[in-house]
Amino acid sequence: MKLIHTAKKALYISVAKYFRYWSNKSLRRWNPRVIVVTGSVGKTTMLNLIETQLGPAAHYSHNANSAFGIAFDIVGMRGITGTKLKWLYLSIAVPLRSLFFTRHEKYYVAEIDGERPREASLLAEWLRPEVTVWVSLGRSHAVFYDAVVASGRYGSVDEAIADEFASLARNTSKLVIVDGGNPAMTAQIKDISGKIVAVTDAALHKYHVSPTSASFAMSSGTFSFSDPMPKETYVQLAMLEQLMNYLALPIAHDVSSFSSPPGRSRHFVGIKNTHLIDSSYNAHLISMRSMIAMMQAMPAKHKWAVIGDMVEQGKSESEEHRLLGELLSTTDFEQIILVGRRVSRYTHSAISSSSSQRHVESFANARDALQYIVDHLQGNEVLLFKGSQYLEWIVEKLLLNPQDVSKLARQDSASVKRRASWGLS
Repeated sequence: MKLIHTAKKALYISVAKYFRYWSNKSLRRWNPRVIVVTGSVGKTTMLNLIETQLGPAAHYSHNANSAFGIAFDIVGMRGITGTKLKWLYLSIAVPLRSLFFTRHEKYYVAEIDGERPREASLLAEWLRPEVTVWVSLGRSHAVFYDAVVASGRYGSVDEAIADEFASLARNTSKLVIVDGGNPAMTAQIKDISGKIVAVTDAALHKYHVSPTSASFAMSSGTFSFSDPMPKETYVQLAMLEQLMNYLALPIAHDVSSFSSPPGRSRHFVGIKNTHLIDSSYNAHLISMRSMIAMMQAMPAKHKWAVIGDMVEQGKSESEEHRLLGELLSTTDFEQIILVGRRVSRYTHSAISSSSSQRHVESFANARDALQYIVDHLQGNEVLLFKGSQYLEWIVEKLLLNPQDVSKLARQDSASVKRRASWGLS
């Protein structure tokens, strides 16, 4: 198994370097000022916030954050979305397009993930950004790092993940913006030669959230959103302020053009006068804490939490889900609905062992969870959806306006077929 894993990793890197070689020709002709956005959570939100400021002056790597995706994006192509035969097409099309395709925007704002070892560092060594905005750090895809920890290269998964993301900071020429409240991040940047700006909670003067909106009074002014946003969004807003100051550009506090990415804290009107807070795109303990804290700060009488498994946690799976249960046991949710084998096994028991008196139910699948929700809704509840196990399908079935389904996560044909194979159609 170890030999197979090593071979797959080597193949992945080799193919990524092939596409990088060709796309680099287009990148060098373009020669933009490169701004990289990275982190375990909040990258896409940060990217979209920057778009509210730079607008058409920049190209944004929407839906592309991997070593392959960035290479395809630079030459104006999308990655693998259909048959595997598309690899053959791309292996020919990318070299051809690299010979003539050139973007013309002044800035390239690229979202970069570090979900696999060498994913971020490959891109860091290539793009060598002028600015890196490092939003967060945590165990978002810990399962992919178990092998490198087992090899003895790192002492822990946390250390391995931190080093991978830090490769972007180490390869940044001018400015690195980090969360000064994250000790693991600040420990990684001590020896970086470029300018470092660490934002802190001092930048946030006031925060308010409701089921349909959020506002942040920041150092430069107040930002208002038409979706509920977790308090931790102040980190991204403070980073946005620092970025705009560095670029010597005015800050536009009108972020009405901002749209939360699908499955990330989006508000929908549901049946029976309910408010649906859809944060079902993905989940790990960092984002769980953030969204649960947001719900606790929200002035609403009847709050429910629909929580799915946290996947790709590797050897820390049981611990992370147990900690989630301990967190949920401190909340004021009227109902906690758990969906999936991990939350049913580890999270439920952690809640049950607390002194909590709230109602907790566990379900193996989304269909049974939906039936329970429909049967017990009284009206006017605010429901948070966070985690895997196709929670977006539950949100879809609870929408008052069926047309809103296009705004949910995972609406591509492959995802729809995958849900249908589990009887969710």
